[in-house]
Amino acid sequence: MATVMAFTSPAAEFPLGSVFENLPGVTVELERLIPHETLIVPYFWVRGVETEDIEAAFDPHEGVTDIRLVDSIEDEYLMRAEWKQAYFGVLSALAKANVVVLTGIGTKDEWRFEVRGESQEAIAEFREDCQDNDIPIEITAVHAMLPIQGEGYELTDTQREALVLAYERGYFDTPREASLEEIAEELGITQQSLSSRLRRGHRRLIGGTLASLA
Repeated sequence: MATVMAFTSPAAEFPLGSVFENLPGVTVELERLIPHETLIVPYFWVRGVETEDIEAAFDPHEGVTDIRLVDSIEDEYLMRAEWKQAYFGVLSALAKANVVVLTGIGTKDEWRFEVRGESQEAIAEFREDCQDNDIPIEITAVHAMLPIQGEGYELTDTQREALVLAYERGYFDTPREASLEEIAEELGITQQSLSSRLRRGHRRLIGGTLASLA
């Protein structure tokens, strides 16, 4: 059965965390992860800062071979990085175990990840690799991924919880009766984490309903 795990990791332990030394107020959110032969290529957003040279904000790291800007929208930057699989870290362990990153959000305090493995064994392999290679992670939740009623929806529990609470609090009403900040506080997560869960939940719902009928 597919299993979802949430965990945290110190900001400095993750290669992209070097940006927090130069820009402590930014938030970094992984967009997608592409393992490719000897390289791992993550796309990610950098938010909360305006700078003329966002690439220079990332200090060199032994595992990272290239970081480049793909696009920018006001103070949000879509970026692409490459690093060698020979450098074994969190993303390398995820790629090796074929574990999918659902959310990955970093601040100067820590990184918060939510990942999904096709089986409990995949999650166990990831945890063992982290332990064997002294990769510091703190597991905060592990649970089976259960679909809500309706074939093809396959929402995670956290996505369903966020969507239902946002609906109940009137976040989707016009005018809104609750803000993203209020709902995130009630769930005990950051606004960025809530925004990511809502966005991914919407995508899954649309994929399982409207898109499947097109």
